[in-house]
Amino acid sequence: MFVDVAEIEIEAGAGGAGCVSFRREKYVPRGGPDGGNGGDGGSVWVVASAERSTLLDFRYRRRYRGPAGDAGAGGQKTGSAGADLEIPVPCGTVVFDADQDTVLGEVLAAGDRLCVARGGRGGRGNREFRSATRQAPDRAQPGRPGERRRIRLELKLIADVGLIGLPNAGKSTLLARLTAARPKVADYPFTTLVPNLGILDLGDYASCTLADIPGLIEGASEGRGLGLEFLRHVERTRALIYLVDGGAGSIAETLATLRAELVNYGRRLPELPFAVVVSKRDLLAADDVAAALAEAGAWSLAHGGGPALAISAVTGEGVPELVHVIRRLHLTTLPASG
Repeated sequence: MFVDVAEIEIEAGAGGAGCVSFRREKYVPRGGPDGGNGGDGGSVWVVASAERSTLLDFRYRRRYRGPAGDAGAGGQKTGSAGADLEIPVPCGTVVFDADQDTVLGEVLAAGDRLCVARGGRGGRGNREFRSATRQAPDRAQPGRPGERRRIRLELKLIADVGLIGLPNAGKSTLLARLTAARPKVADYPFTTLVPNLGILDLGDYASCTLADIPGLIEGASEGRGLGLEFLRHVERTRALIYLVDGGAGSIAETLATLRAELVNYGRRLPELPFAVVVSKRDLLAADDVAAALAEAGAWSLAHGGGPALAISAVTGEGVPELVHVIRRLHLTTLPASG
């Protein structure tokens, strides 16, 4: 089972206790205080790892604790600090404070690090409490506890172009046609239960990542079906392909439903560049293809897109033209180089 949300409890290491000690050696009958400070506790970090692809491991381990710092010792010896604890997660993970429901940060690329709990400071030894009026203090501080919190991890797939459409619109078939990905394909709705990724060769040494987002339904932005689970993956795409079944009712109504869910969900999704593609062209008569293109194209132009395309992922009709469209979308949405 693909797991893209996980909740865990974390606790940073406590600081080590300060030491109460006095210098005692030959010919120094009244040596001063020499108790060292405790070491700081280890902090907890979330680290993006290219070797992780899901949050499945967190189903089996829910609690993480950083190592404590060592206590101080006589001779002004400071205790060793606790080693930081690193928790590897997939690239594209967003970290939330589960109790406050606030975003702590995100780790997008391999090696990105986010501190989610600070280790406690080590306690001061009695040497730190010397003063002109108290030259032999006999007290030290205990180490402070590390931060504790409950965090929620959400994995959002990172793709250049997202394929969205109602269930059974042909997204998985198209992804398999365009890339080496092999998602499950079957003749019933909701065949795809998890997002699939594929790399599309655009020619001239260029490529982009396509994401097949499982089918949306009306009310997805309010949590119907698995809508919220699916929509969070669209957030990171830079462009969208609206894929509609040319033989499944009103194309304009289908597109309006898809866009309405993006608008209701928010998070900049309605502002993304897009193209409209009519699928299953091989099942339509020529007149029906022309009518579908006219309806889809009118909707696209009315919402800031370009002319619509009609394709068949089974026979390959229209697929080369679609690759050109995806290439244009990809190149125009690449982040500017600094």
